[in-house]
Amino acid sequence: MLFYERGIGAVGVDLIAEEAGTTKKTLYDRFGSKDALVAAYLKRREERWEEFLDEWLRTRAPRSGVDRVLAVLDAEEAWWAGSRRGCAFVNAHAELGESDHPGREVLREGKRRSRAKFTALLAEAGVADADTLGARVHMVYEGAMVNLTVGGMTGAFDEARDTIRALVAAG
Repeated sequence: MLFYERGIGAVGVDLIAEEAGTTKKTLYDRFGSKDALVAAYLKRREERWEEFLDEWLRTRAPRSGVDRVLAVLDAEEAWWAGSRRGCAFVNAHAELGESDHPGREVLREGKRRSRAKFTALLAEAGVADADTLGARVHMVYEGAMVNLTVGGMTGAFDEARDTIRALVAAG
């Protein structure tokens, strides 16, 4: 949570070791570098989100239909409840930029998996051309997250829901 709460660049290995109750040597022995540690953090963050989303869809979302797609936004809002920093991946991308940092591939893979989730939910709902619509819905979803994270647009997910409904209706 240190990287999320304070930012990747603001957190040094000394602080991580102190908070983890271990030594810098142990961290470097295990991860090799701070960059690898950041990549591991991002990978675990994505895994935690996917576990949360799968549980949400299993227990709180409608069993079928396009409303399951909209439930992803409900889950995202619940995931962010109480957070003022927004999306960890948006924040990490801003810090890592276009570097060759190993965390960049974790970010890209997370986005691929997110898009695939929307495509799968749309296909389950019987939507024609779920691949194309999944890409469009994913863009709306990503835009909502960026607007909330960077711009503080509190109604971003409501706007995204309306846009997704319109996209699905338009076919």
